[in-house]
Amino acid sequence: MNVLVTGGTGFVGREILRELRHTGHGTFLLARHPDSSVTHAIAREFSATIRAGDILNPDSLAAACHGMDAVIHLVGIISEVGEQTFEKVHTEGTRHMVAAAQSGGVKRFIQMSALGTRAKAVARYHQTKWAAEAIVRGSGLDWTIFRPSIIYGAGDGFVNLFARLCRFSPVVPLIGGGRMKFQPIAVESVAKAFVKSLNEPRAIQQTFALCGQEVLTLAEIVDAILAVTRRRRIKLPLPFAVARVQAALLEFVCGQLLGQSPPLNRDQLLMLREDNVGDCATAAALFELKPIPFREGIGKYLRETKAG
Repeated sequence: MNVLVTGGTGFVGREILRELRHTGHGTFLLARHPDSSVTHAIAREFSATIRAGDILNPDSLAAACHGMDAVIHLVGIISEVGEQTFEKVHTEGTRHMVAAAQSGGVKRFIQMSALGTRAKAVARYHQTKWAAEAIVRGSGLDWTIFRPSIIYGAGDGFVNLFARLCRFSPVVPLIGGGRMKFQPIAVESVAKAFVKSLNEPRAIQQTFALCGQEVLTLAEIVDAILAVTRRRRIKLPLPFAVARVQAALLEFVCGQLLGQSPPLNRDQLLMLREDNVGDCATAAALFELKPIPFREGIGKYLRETKAG
């Protein structure tokens, strides 16, 4: 099967490219900057063919979809910077990608969403992911939607962030006291589910939560990181009101002055007020995902990286 991957240069995308190569699929990488050295290095590593295209430029996508049997659409952002808004990237980008798949004769469409996505969600991140899901459901394609919880692995932006905090700071702030719950899942399991779904008829027109079996609070996640890296740190509860002021400041400095993604934004705080948990059994059974204990999973890379 020839598979076009959007967002293939990202953390999850690279693991999906690896799994596609391992399973013998024809692998194609949609690239906004097809001539960049990073794009070419990733394409070489995973034996992928580069297809030029930008999900925000619908005219650039038709050629990219030519000859494809499936699209795995991963592109997403966690913070807005300049023209890269949730509405443009999540909703309009998905609309453009679906239209290109339809016009190009692509039959299979796999969509990356997020756990917590639903109608009338509070956070704009979830609102725009929900709008994107609606576009996919109404496409007439053979679609599958995945909603992962926190995804961890070498190069992730969540566990590694706290690992760096634990390395360089004697104090680790816990927003809201760290009571919100997650079901972290290994990036390898996410990639296996996405790739196995390509040839799984029971996955068509279905939405799956992708979660680990362990339900952990943020405080317990930090404890696990400290245990794996053999460190002791003070965990300091950070009230949401204080965190909101910090997030607004970071949005201004990073987003508006520096043109960079802030490490924390106010939309993320809205999501952190909700537990991020779901049904882990359905996807695990259908895609034969083996449970990976969280401490064991993060230990494989935190002990081998500078973050650890």
